[in-house]
Amino acid sequence: MRAIGKKVRRIDAIEKAFGKAKFTNDMNFPKMLYASVVYPGVAHGILRSLNVEKAKEVEGVVKIATYKDVPNNEMGIVTKDMHVLVPVGGKIRFEADPIALIAAETKEAAEEAAELVEFEVEELKPVLTIDEALKDDPIVNGERNAAFHRKIRRGDIEKAFEESDLVIEMDFETGYQEHAYLEPQSVVAWWDGNTLTVYGSMQCPFYVHNDVAEVLKLPLNKVTVVQMETGGGFGGKEDVPSYIAVKAALLSYLTKRPVKLIYSRDMDFRETSKRHPSKSHYKVGFTKDGKLKAVKATVYLDMGAYSTLTPIVMYRSVTHAASAYDVKNVFVDVYGVYTNKVPTGAFRGFGSPQVLFAMERIMDEAAKKLGIDPWEIRYKNALEIGKETATGHLLEESVGAKETLEIVKEISDYDNLKEEVKKFNEGNKYKKRGLGWSHIIYGVSLGAAGQFLDASSGEVHVKMDGSVLVMIGGTEMGQGAKTVMALIVSEILGVDVENVRVMQPNTSIVQDSGPTVASRTTVFSGNAVRIAAERIRDNIIDYLKSSGAEDIKVENGYWIVDGKEIPFSEIAREANAANVKLAEMGWFSTPRLKYDFETGTGEAYVSYTFSTQLSLVEVDLLTGRVELKEAWVSHDIGKVLNPVGAEGQVEGGVVQGMGYAISEEIKHDEKGRMIVTNFNNYIVPSIRDIPKVHVKFVESPFSKGPFGAKGLGEPSLMSSPPSIANAVSDALGIPMNRLPITPEEVLLRL
Repeated sequence: MRAIGKKVRRIDAIEKAFGKAKFTNDMNFPKMLYASVVYPGVAHGILRSLNVEKAKEVEGVVKIATYKDVPNNEMGIVTKDMHVLVPVGGKIRFEADPIALIAAETKEAAEEAAELVEFEVEELKPVLTIDEALKDDPIVNGERNAAFHRKIRRGDIEKAFEESDLVIEMDFETGYQEHAYLEPQSVVAWWDGNTLTVYGSMQCPFYVHNDVAEVLKLPLNKVTVVQMETGGGFGGKEDVPSYIAVKAALLSYLTKRPVKLIYSRDMDFRETSKRHPSKSHYKVGFTKDGKLKAVKATVYLDMGAYSTLTPIVMYRSVTHAASAYDVKNVFVDVYGVYTNKVPTGAFRGFGSPQVLFAMERIMDEAAKKLGIDPWEIRYKNALEIGKETATGHLLEESVGAKETLEIVKEISDYDNLKEEVKKFNEGNKYKKRGLGWSHIIYGVSLGAAGQFLDASSGEVHVKMDGSVLVMIGGTEMGQGAKTVMALIVSEILGVDVENVRVMQPNTSIVQDSGPTVASRTTVFSGNAVRIAAERIRDNIIDYLKSSGAEDIKVENGYWIVDGKEIPFSEIAREANAANVKLAEMGWFSTPRLKYDFETGTGEAYVSYTFSTQLSLVEVDLLTGRVELKEAWVSHDIGKVLNPVGAEGQVEGGVVQGMGYAISEEIKHDEKGRMIVTNFNNYIVPSIRDIPKVHVKFVESPFSKGPFGAKGLGEPSLMSSPPSIANAVSDALGIPMNRLPITPEEVLLRL
C-alpha cells in the first residue's frame, strides 16, 4: 500500500508545534464576558440560603445566575440525578456542587464576585467510603447508595469450584486517577438572540449539543457546537464538557454576549470526573495443571456524588472481569455506589483497569501456588478462534491473543531475563527487581450497552485542485485520529497525505456520530471516511470509463489510466470540469449485537483487541520507591495503519498506566474536601520516569475494520498497571493488591 502502514508526519504537527492551532482560550469576541463558578466547599448538606447582592456590587459584574435562571435545571448523561445549579432547599452532594455563576467584564471581576456570594449550608454527615455507603446511612442520592448493578451468570459456578484443585480468594482496592490533560476544561458560548454557538475542548460535541439544547429548552437546530483543538482528554472530556458548556451557555443566553469559561487546575481537580476507586473480592478456581475453571467476583465502584457515565462504565467492568481467558463458569456482580465526593466517570480503559488488575494478580498467585511460570498459565488459558469470551461470545476472527504472548516472550528474551533478575537480587541487599506479566482483552466499540450510539459519519470533499477536505464526527484530542483519516483517504484516492485536510467537527454539518471513546474512532470514523472516499473514487472511475478509458488503477499516488500515470490533481480538475460528484458522505454502523442483560451473556462488543505486557521493576527497600525500568509490549490491533502513531499510543499508555500503578493518588480530608488539587502534590510521571518501552504489534485483521484495523487507544494503558503490580509483588515476595503502590504502601507492607 502507498499510505497505510507507512511512516508519516502527523498532519496537525506543524500548526501545533508552531502555536498556530486554535484552542478554546484563543477564541476572543467583541464584548466577551468572563465566567466564574461559586462552590459551597461542603461535601454534604442542604443549601438553606443564597445571597448575591454584595457580589453584584463588584465593578464589571454583568450577571449572576442562580437556579432560578435555569430553564431546565436537571442534568445527567444516563440518569438525571444532578442539577446545573443547586437550588435553595436542595442537597449539596460534594464540595464542588455549583450554586451560582458569575459573568463579568474581566476574569478578575468574576472571581472577586464569586468570593462575595453569601450562602448558608446546613451540614450533613458525609459518606466518604464504599463501606460507609453500603450502610445507606445517610443516603447520598436517589433511594439507595448502591444504585446500579450489572452481572454475569454463566455456567454452574458452585460445581466448577467443587471440581477445582486450587481455589484462590483475594481482596483488591484501587484509587482515583486524575486525567491530567494539559489543557483544562474550557468553553466559549455565544447566544446572538437566534443561534447559540459553543466552542469547546471536548471529546463528544454531540453530547454537548444535546445537553445545552435540553437545559436551555432550545431546538437542536438553534445550537451549534464546534470542536476546538483539544489538549488531551483520556475520557475526562466525554460527558464533563456538557456540564461546563451549559454554564457558559446559560450566562450567554441571559446576557446575549459571548461568555468564556476556562477552568483553573484547582477547579478542574475539584469538580470534574476521575477514574472510579474500587473494592473487589475475587474467588477463582483452577485445575492442578493451571486451567481456569471458575471466576466469581464482586466489584464496587465509587461513583461519587452523581452517576454520570457509571452505568456504562460498569458494563465494561463486568464484561472484562474475567480478563482475556477461556473460562466457562463466570459469576460477576458490579455495583455503582454513591458517596459525597467528586463524581467519577470515563477514563481511558473505562472501568476495566480495576478488574483486570485483580484478575491478573490472581493469575500470578495461581501460577506461584501451582509451580507454573506466569507466562505459561496465561498462554494455557488464552483465547483463540473458536473459543468464547467470559460472556460467551464466540470468537470467529481476529484473535491474536496467543501471538502477543509469544512475541513478548521472544522480544524480552524472557528465559535469560529471569536469570538476570535472579542474579541482580542475589547481589543487592537493599534493591530488588521483579518481573510481571499481564494479558488483557478490550472490547472495541460501545458494545451492546451503547449500540444506539454506535455509528459514525464522515464527509469527504475533493476540490478542483486535487486537495481534499475531510470532516468526521469523531474528535482529535492528541491521539492522531486526523492523521489516520488522512491515510485512509490517501490510500483510496491516490492523493498525498499532505494534501488532505481534516477539519474540526461541527454539529451543524456532520451527523451525530456518538462519542470519541471506546477506542472506536479508527473503526467507525475510519470506515465512514473509507465509504465516502470509495464513492468518490467510483464516481471518477465511472466518468473515466464513460469517456472511453478501459484500464484504471490507483497506485502510489497516481491514477494509471490505460497505462498512463496521471497525478490526482489532474484527475480532480478534469472530473470537476465534467460535473462529476466529488463530495460524498459515508455512514458506518455495525449489525446489532445479541446480548442478554439479565444473564450478562452474549455478544458484548463488535470486536476485541488482545494485549500482553512484561514489566521489569526495581524497588528500593529503604525508600519504598518503585521504578519501572523496562517494558515489553505487544498488541493485536488488526492492522497497523500509522506505525509511528501506534507506537506513540503504546508508549504513552504504558507511562499513564505506570502513574496509576505507582504514584497517582487523590486524597480527601475527614469532611470530604479534596486535599490534592494540583500537580504539586498529585504526582504524574515526568520525562525522567519514562522507561524503555519495546513495542511489537500483531496484525490479525478484522473484516469490518478499515483495512482490517481495530482499536488501540485504551488497551495501551490497560496492560500496564497489572503488569507493574505483578512485577512489584515478584520483587518483594509480597502480594500487592492495592493501587497505587506508593513508597508509603511499600514500606508499610515491608
